[in-house]
Order: sequence, then structure tokens, then C-alpha cells
Amino acid sequence: MIIRNVRILGGEPVDVRLADGMIAEIRQGLDGPESVDGAGAIALPGLVDLHTHLREPGREDAETVQTGTQSAARGGYTAVHAMANTSPVADTAGVVEQVWRLGREFGHCDVHPVGAVTVGLEGRQLAELGAMADSAARVRVFSDDGKCVDDAVLMRRALEYVKAFDGVVAQHAQEPRLTSGAQMNEGVVSGRLGLTGWPAVAEEAVIARDCLLAAHVGSRLHVCHVSTAGSVEILRWAKSKGWNVTAEVTPHHLLLTDDLVEESPVGAYNPIYKVNPPLRTRADVEALRAALADGTIDVVATDHAPHPVEDKETEWSAAAMGMVGLETALSVVQEAMVETGLLDWAGVAERMSVVPARIGRLAGHGQPLQAGSPANITLYDPSVRTKVDPSAFASKSRNTPYEGMTLPGRVVATFLRGRPTVLEGKLV
Repeated sequence: MIIRNVRILGGEPVDVRLADGMIAEIRQGLDGPESVDGAGAIALPGLVDLHTHLREPGREDAETVQTGTQSAARGGYTAVHAMANTSPVADTAGVVEQVWRLGREFGHCDVHPVGAVTVGLEGRQLAELGAMADSAARVRVFSDDGKCVDDAVLMRRALEYVKAFDGVVAQHAQEPRLTSGAQMNEGVVSGRLGLTGWPAVAEEAVIARDCLLAAHVGSRLHVCHVSTAGSVEILRWAKSKGWNVTAEVTPHHLLLTDDLVEESPVGAYNPIYKVNPPLRTRADVEALRAALADGTIDVVATDHAPHPVEDKETEWSAAAMGMVGLETALSVVQEAMVETGLLDWAGVAERMSVVPARIGRLAGHGQPLQAGSPANITLYDPSVRTKVDPSAFASKSRNTPYEGMTLPGRVVATFLRGRPTVLEGKLV
């Protein structure tokens, strides 16, 4: 197949020949019987998400491996890391292999299971880290996401253990005693609404502790969904020391603020904005954007968290936390980072493909778009603006905060090892 008239990382138009799952040739004027017209779209290496909730096994009413990876493909992703808070929890070789095999059978992108750090996500005993690493799934990322590994001794042991197979512990930084009953960001808005506040220090204290632990044992730490300006400063300090610490930010924390809980289009207390960690202030958003631009925050990760209608359309205190994000991530990053001049398309590729693949140790993803590289490619048209319609999502869930918003860009096509999973914006 030949992809015609595409701009690699926003450069000059070229044609790209795909053969045997690889990029065979790149130049203008290629000939071939089967071709796709890129119509000047930007070509990016296939996106990689370090933080996706596919819900299967156990919560197939919210999402499945099939629908979640269809959603990922629609968003330009060729690989996702499936978080461990399923039912049963992905804390054994058997469960991670089940998720991995579901991905191979039904996936519209590659599925790499994330293993739990502790048994049952309960924070009491280390899970079978070595067995999961040696399994067919070859797990390299471990996280109790949804819960924090708040026991410092257990966290140290996990960091020491994963060194044996070059793994990484991805921490959900939330001190539970500081967030008991917390509902939204602690600040002026929470005070006016009478909702229990979620202080920034609850995140920052855990990040500081874990950076010190990772440095002490010489291991790899990855910090999930960073949300505060203070967290950025701690990460900047840790990186200045040369410590092996990486971090992610979600698209929604790059764009949305806690004001929406009070001033949403449908009024206050709209649970669509209830998320963990909570939406923060405009000052936090600006700090996160600057940190992503300068590399203090390494990657964008969606934290795609699907929920059925009944879990979100209820009173605020009872509503589940989380937002879907795979199909809107690239548009939100364009809005927050590209159109503000903070990143160019090469920078987007670095933070949404190259570095996430490096952190997850995915050899076949995040490679430069050049002859001899795997043909994992996303074609993206940044020139259009469309109104977000969740009824058109491939995901089983519709809990998006962007419904009715007009966002830039559209994924035109996604190729997984040369095979189209999306063409003209539609699943193949």
C-alpha cells in the first residue's frame, strides 16, 4: 500500500510505501496499484498510551478490550497499556495473560497489560511481579492505579524488585489520609460548593517520597496523572539530580479547571467533571503545560476511564470518578499545546508516541517514520474543527467532559504494522 501526499511531522508532502508491516520507502511520486490519499494530513508515529482502563475482565458494561481498542484506534493509538484495576485484579500471570490474549484476538491496537503492584490493589503484599514479567504478556509496567501504594516499605520493595527485569512502578500519587472523603480540588470553588477539598499536598507529598525512594534504590519510577504546580516543581528537582523518574499528564488536566464544577453548561455539581486526581486551578494548568513543553513532564497519557451512564448520571458524591479520553486526546493536545505555540508536531510525536513507548519498553512502537521502521502510523488533519458528539464514540461509555465543545483536528487514518485500523475516520 502507498500513502500519498502526507506531511511527516508537519513537513513537506511525500508518499510512503508500506510492505510486510514496515515502511519500505518514502519519497515523492511513488507508484502502486493500492493507495490511500493522505490529502496533506500530518503523519505521526502511532500513538502509545501508558494509561488506559479497558475494564475487561469484570466491568464489560463499561468497556471491553475490543471496544476500548476500537476507541484507541479512532484516536490514533497503535498501542495501549491496560491498567490493572479489573475484576479480578491483574495481579497474577494468569490474569495479565488473559488480557494480553484478548488484545491479540480482538484488539484494534496492541494491548500491553499493566500488572498490579500489590495483591488485590490492597497495599498489603507485593503481587507476583516476577511471574507477570516472565509471562507471555511480558509485563514491564506495574501500578495500583486507582489506589496509591502508600506504604513506604512496600513501595521500596516494589522499586527494588522491578530492577531485575527493567520494570517501572507507576504510582498513583494520593496520600489517602489527606483525601478521605475528598470530592474535588481544595480551594475557593470547593469552599463555595461545600464539597470536601482534595489538597494538592496529598499528591505532592507522595511524589516527593517516591522520588527519594527511587533514587535510594536506583530504580525506575513513573508518576501517573500529575495535576499540580507543586508536583511539577518536585519533578523538576528530581530530574535535576539525574534520577530515573518520568511523569505523565492527562489531556483533561491540560485544558479543564475546577471552575467547571461550579459553572458547567448545565449548572453546578455536574459529575462529568468528577475525576481522580481532580481538575485543578488555571495556575496549575499553566504549570502543567509549561512542564510538558520543557520535558519536566515526559508524556501525555489519557487515563481513559469509561463508566456506564448509571455510574455518572447521579448525585455528585455517589458518582464514579473518571473520563473517557482516547478519541479526543490528540485534539485536546492540539488545542492546549500546539495552538498555543508550546509544542510543534515533532514535540507531540515525542510525548505521545516516542517517550511512552520507551518508558513501556515497546520496541515496535514510537519509532521514527523512516524506511525500515514498523509501519505504525497515525494520519491527522489539524485544519478542521468539529463538535464533540459522544454518541459517535467507539467506546461503550460516553462520560466525556467535551460533549458539545468544538475541538480542532481529526484522525484520518491509523495503521498498525501496515494494516489500516481506521480509514477516513472510520473503523476498518
